Amino acid sequence: MIAPLVNVTVPVYNEATSLASSIGKLSGFLETKCGWPYEIVIANNASTDATLEIARTLARSIPAVRVVHLTEKGRGRAVKQVWRESSAVILTYMDVDLSTELAAFTRLIQPLLDGRADLAVGSRLHPDSSTRRGFKREFISRGYNLLVKAAFQTRFSDAQCGFKAITRLAAKELLPLVQNDHWFMDTELLVVAEKLGYRIYDLPVHWVDDPDSRVVIWRTVLEDLRGVVRVRWKLRDLDGYRRGR
Repeated sequence: MIAPLVNVTVPVYNEATSLASSIGKLSGFLETKCGWPYEIVIANNASTDATLEIARTLARSIPAVRVVHLTEKGRGRAVKQVWRESSAVILTYMDVDLSTELAAFTRLIQPLLDGRADLAVGSRLHPDSSTRRGFKREFISRGYNLLVKAAFQTRFSDAQCGFKAITRLAAKELLPLVQNDHWFMDTELLVVAEKLGYRIYDLPVHWVDDPDSRVVIWRTVLEDLRGVVRVRWKLRDLDGYRRGR
């Protein structure tokens, strides 16, 4: 029996200073700890520094690494494009800062390989998780996730942790329904998946905040609020949501 291919997508924007170190660490971990064939895809979305050149150098030196270059910004856009084009059975993504402890990766994908779940999400807000981050980001994150729960009555605990996995079959139906191409993509994907009956595995993780994050917090908050209103309006009719793609 042929082992399933596992995709690991790493979306990047202006990460020239940390990309080589992060991909080296990720590659080393997967080589020694991942029991399945894998690919690492660096999804460069419109970087203006040397990120693309460094990514291509890494792809030449590490056989499992390849690069996809997008001319438009958007983490969601980058992840969706790579997932659509990949032939992997399990599709994942993680943030380039590797804030989530890599030891959780096998626990992230195992429920999907076993057929126990269709999506798996790392959660910084799970009761068994361990996190280190500043008060402002903690407050905003908890407030946002409470808003998502209030708006959609969701069961997953963390909408936006950058550590997620989905089966190829689930992605085939769900990705055309996800309109957002930026930070809200995570939330929209999970909300729509849960409303359509897909099984979501909530995984506790050890997570450490990256002080050099590229996230502009308040701009992201405004985008997310607009997204919540849009998705809530469309979810009044699930069949209509499907037709809306």
